[in-house]
Amino acid sequence: MIYSMTAYARKEVKGDWGTAVWEIRSVNQRYLETYFRLPEQFRGLEPVLRERFRQRLARGKVECALRFEANPSAKGELTINETLAQQVINAAEQVMKMTGESSRLNPFQVMQWPGVMEAPEQDMDSVNKDLLAGFDAAIGEFIEARGREGENMKALIDQRLAIISAEVIKVRARMPEILEWQRERLLNKFEDAKIDLDASRVEQELIILAQKSDVAEELDRLDSHVKETTSILKKGGAVGRRLDFMMQEFNRESNTLASKSISTDITASGVELKVLIEQMREQIQNIE
Repeated sequence: MIYSMTAYARKEVKGDWGTAVWEIRSVNQRYLETYFRLPEQFRGLEPVLRERFRQRLARGKVECALRFEANPSAKGELTINETLAQQVINAAEQVMKMTGESSRLNPFQVMQWPGVMEAPEQDMDSVNKDLLAGFDAAIGEFIEARGREGENMKALIDQRLAIISAEVIKVRARMPEILEWQRERLLNKFEDAKIDLDASRVEQELIILAQKSDVAEELDRLDSHVKETTSILKKGGAVGRRLDFMMQEFNRESNTLASKSISTDITASGVELKVLIEQMREQIQNIE
């Protein structure tokens, strides 16, 4: 299967601990680059996530974000650290004596002191396990989306390859007629200029002209490139770089074909080939 580098996936995960949402999006990039936006308490997951991306993706600029909302009731009942609370109260009373103030100590201020009120710690291993399972589901959907988009691109490229093959057939069929027309045109020029050349010299000139105008090799190579590109598409996988190389080869042959053009028909075919190749190249830029 052919995979696009452009895709998006969203996966919601729920548990007793709360709710989390994974979002993964990507655009085309020469290599694989991964960026993460994770809540601070889950920063430790980043190396694991990066490795899972590396195992399943080859190219693309990938952004991964996690939104996490804890379930307040999941933390259980609050408890008071009485030892720490007493220390805070004693310290506050001592400060009031030193300053000469006799105001009544506010209990809520004591409760707000860090560590006085305690809640049971969540089982982070269990939370991380659920989040990673949700991430695996998200990346699965993400790759499926890349695959669907990639198949659409493959269909568009196949269409262009079919048109290129048709253009090659058309040019090849027209070449004998074009060469004969060029031969007559050259002979008429000799006659109009009243140049008296012997038959062997005329034949030499015609051979040189035919060699300069011969595009059989370019047409054969275009046929070969169509077959190779079709084979790459059927093979699938991370083939974007190979396809990009094939577009360079297509361009080389179409440029040579255009430079040898001796007919408006061949010129038109050369222009059409360039348009088709550019359309394929634009699609291939987004293929993994």
